Amino acid sequence: MLSKFFKNRKSGNSSAVEMTFFEHLDALRSHLFRAAIYIFIGALIVFLQKRFIFDVVILGPLHEDFITYRFFCQLSEFTCFHPSGVKLITRELSEQLMVHLKVSFFLGLTLAFPFVFNEFWKFVRPGLYERELRATRGVIFWCTMLFLLGVLFGYFILAPFSVTFLTSYNVSGLVEATATLSSYVDAMTMYTMATGLVFEMPLAVYFLAKLGIMGPGFMKTYRRHAVVIILVLAAVITPPDITSMMVVTLPLLLLYELSIYIAAIYYPKDIPA
Repeated sequence: MLSKFFKNRKSGNSSAVEMTFFEHLDALRSHLFRAAIYIFIGALIVFLQKRFIFDVVILGPLHEDFITYRFFCQLSEFTCFHPSGVKLITRELSEQLMVHLKVSFFLGLTLAFPFVFNEFWKFVRPGLYERELRATRGVIFWCTMLFLLGVLFGYFILAPFSVTFLTSYNVSGLVEATATLSSYVDAMTMYTMATGLVFEMPLAVYFLAKLGIMGPGFMKTYRRHAVVIILVLAAVITPPDITSMMVVTLPLLLLYELSIYIAAIYYPKDIPA
């Protein structure tokens, strides 16, 4: 299958101009270099906005007046939740600098995501057949939108629930919970970046279905497994009430059902699902 990407196919031309392995490496290097430049520019912008990025964005879910907490507290007293008295510490001399650099990189990557993905797409696109190109129209827009939606869901939904639960969890009164800045940032990175990738599932299923690789039958077969995994995940990271659990569970279940629907529409009818 990889041999297909070692040919440069042009629309309407049945003959293929084959590129050597080293020519592909050289092309890949150029795309990676430009992608790195985009990430660097985004990271530099974030790095120079240190106070705003940390006080408002990164540490936002630690504040009791964070928008998510205010929303649920306005709904009812039963759904109200927020962390209280959370203090972060650093244990190493260079920890704050390293965390600053890490945050700058990941937020820079998020800002530059459409440009980075565009470079990746420019490298992959010449190796696709005409019918595959038709199936991938608008891929940059949809990939970017789904990724950003996932990041926002992770930041405004997963992170507040998880931070509240983990900072209040205590195995003994003899143990004082004091989190480090590094561990907090690592958790925030997981909630946002990982969720951004999870939200790409409908797009990935769309492509796999169009190519006849994954049909709706496969996803329906493992639907129960997916539901159990989602419910367990939601139960672990949310406070012990059904409302909070449903807020996390329903979007993920809808995402999975949407993927099944997409597979059913675009999977070739002449191939058994």
